[in-house]
Amino acid sequence: MARKKKKKEEVEEAAEEPVEEAVEEPAEEAAEGSEEEFSEEDESGYAFPMAPIVRLMKQEMDNDKMIRRRVKEGMNVWLEALCRKISKKMNESEYTMVEIDDFKTAIEAYEMIDDVEQERERIVATLEKIKQDCDSLIMDVNRKFITP
Repeated sequence: MARKKKKKEEVEEAAEEPVEEAVEEPAEEAAEGSEEEFSEEDESGYAFPMAPIVRLMKQEMDNDKMIRRRVKEGMNVWLEALCRKISKKMNESEYTMVEIDDFKTAIEAYEMIDDVEQERERIVATLEKIKQDCDSLIMDVNRKFITP
């Protein structure tokens, strides 16, 4: 029931958004194809429909960005591979029924990527500070103990 409410709210929000005027796409983008131009034949080799993927990508990008078809296809292939890896990890569960805990365990490594990146930045900043301290000490030693 909550899914229906959420879906209904999303539809209502979409209806409230102003309709963008149609703008001619440059020939380059038209040649590459937009999300609406993907036919069923084009998508038959992919695990996921292309339009939702492209829509999500565009939501996170600037409005003036265009996405080449190869990027859209690459994203679809990558998402399929990621889904397969997570499914294999969930399959390692000893139980017949896959539960949300199995899913959370399977995606844990991917969820920690932001934490790992923040930790990397913290370590680099600390090393830079140590480097500056070392340079300062070298200058002090050279100034005090080396006579011209």
